[in-house]
Amino acid sequence: MLQVVLEIILPLLLPTALYLLWVTSARPRGAVEWTRLPWVWLAGAGALLVVIVLLLAAFDFGSPENGVYVPPRWVGGHIVPGHIVPGHIVPGHIKPRPGQ
Repeated sequence: MLQVVLEIILPLLLPTALYLLWVTSARPRGAVEWTRLPWVWLAGAGALLVVIVLLLAAFDFGSPENGVYVPPRWVGGHIVPGHIVPGHIVPGHIKPRPGQ
């Protein structure tokens, strides 16, 4: 849920929130005229920011992990979290073809 908030909802609403903060601080005595706000530009800026965040989230900026991923499993009444076994082939997992 936190990932959805950080990657979609926050970037979508951030331009509108910053604009409203700027408008209210620029007019301390007057009320904000909601019909005159540039809603199309704010929605477009939010959508563009969401696209940028999702594209950046799609790239893996870390180093590649060498080894075999072992998924979470149930052992002795407890869940053992998933992990990567470096340079080791776990029995029962698909082995890479020769030459790969």
